[in-house]
Amino acid sequence: MRCSCQTVVQLVVFLSTVFLASLVGQADEFRHWTTKNGVRSDVPLMLVEKTSVAVKLKREDNGKMITLPLSQLSTADRLYLKQLEETTLAADKSTPKETTDWPQWRGPDRDGKSRATGLLTQWPEGGPELEWTAQGLGEGYSTPAVANGKIYVLGTRGSEEILVALNASNGELVWDASVGRLSEGGGYPGPRGAATIDGDFVYAIGGEGTLVCLKVDDGTPVWSKNLQSDFGGRPGHWRYSESPLIDGNKLICTPGGPQNTVVALNKLDGRLVWRSVVPMQEGIDAAYASPIATVLQKTRQYVVFLSGGVVGIEANTGTPLWSYTSPANGTANCSTPVAMDNSVFAASGYGTGGGRVTIARRGNAWTANEDYFVRKFENHHGGFVLHEGYLYGTNDSLLLCVDWKTGQIMWQDRCVGKGSTSFADGHLYVRSEGDDVALVEATPEAYREKGRFSQPNRSDKQAWPHPVIAGEHLYLHDQDRLLCFSLKRSN
Repeated sequence: MRCSCQTVVQLVVFLSTVFLASLVGQADEFRHWTTKNGVRSDVPLMLVEKTSVAVKLKREDNGKMITLPLSQLSTADRLYLKQLEETTLAADKSTPKETTDWPQWRGPDRDGKSRATGLLTQWPEGGPELEWTAQGLGEGYSTPAVANGKIYVLGTRGSEEILVALNASNGELVWDASVGRLSEGGGYPGPRGAATIDGDFVYAIGGEGTLVCLKVDDGTPVWSKNLQSDFGGRPGHWRYSESPLIDGNKLICTPGGPQNTVVALNKLDGRLVWRSVVPMQEGIDAAYASPIATVLQKTRQYVVFLSGGVVGIEANTGTPLWSYTSPANGTANCSTPVAMDNSVFAASGYGTGGGRVTIARRGNAWTANEDYFVRKFENHHGGFVLHEGYLYGTNDSLLLCVDWKTGQIMWQDRCVGKGSTSFADGHLYVRSEGDDVALVEATPEAYREKGRFSQPNRSDKQAWPHPVIAGEHLYLHDQDRLLCFSLKRSN
């Protein structure tokens, strides 16, 4: 294949632009910029975009954009950009592309799917082998996170909420640390979010909105904020249930309310990067879902399920782009949306159901156009998994398989009733909020159950924490205890 010199130059410029634009995720700070003639910006500016010829900067005071040619920047600013480039390259080399850990809410990609393979495809009678049980976690509904040989789960001790780190090999306590005062949770006391592990740090949000950053080695506090006292946040009746999202150097969370509906913080020190004020007339309180990061119409954004509906927020600036209200109900929106190919699916319970929208853009105008709505997909708290073009999740009594493209229900089965759904190695792990756990083949052809068991040593509370599959193990959190089961195939 032959290419003209002009084509080669265009390709180099394009690739350079794509790479340099990725530096924005590392910048996340307002600073004064200076021209090569020594003219200093009158207000701090934040890098929003960098191409091979210019930078686009956002003013801190009014959010307006300024474009400066690279050739006009000072030596110090060009050095700053070079350092960002080196940081990005180092991060790309150090970040593991594949992991069988479960380092945050809904797994490594925040989609309910584990990357573990070689697991049991048929459970023996009585279920997989129970390896160990850890006790002493207190109350709460936190889903565990697993990373680098430790398990992190939120619990309680006396009048405070705590983050506990356990040894993944035997469940023994490594350390614990405070995450604020105990939340009564509207009659369901204790925390319910998952921790997020990122490098040397772990992040978590307690029921009363205390956000902490701790060292993974020993739980030493690094910084903390409170979503209510620091940001004027408005949680729902059952308080905060969010699991923080780390994206580049930003931490994304949802205080709720009219002042700081969603905020981005610098993950290293908690400084405010941007605040997003969602312009919906009602429904801007924090719900009980956690955000995801995705790319829609070539724009990186955060999809957040608020009390009044789902919103898309531009990742670099916090600008609200679009909203979708049909999946919201007036009581509790709990399940995390999923996204693929410029489309987003969201659902809730209480007689509502779920729908998919296609996100479109024309200039600066964004729209969310509904493709279908499945009234029967009343997903309360258990989430749903998108696998090979099909959605899997429960309503109040059934496990459903739904075609992502059309919304057609491919099959439905009683399975274990209402519960939570995770995925690993071609199979669904469906945990009833009442008792049983089932293994189901993830196929649209038919419901195919591959085993089930009743969790031993059950508490008398609902089993709302989602099943976690990390490495060759299944983890189930149930109030005071955490159970670890072996999923390893026998030779």
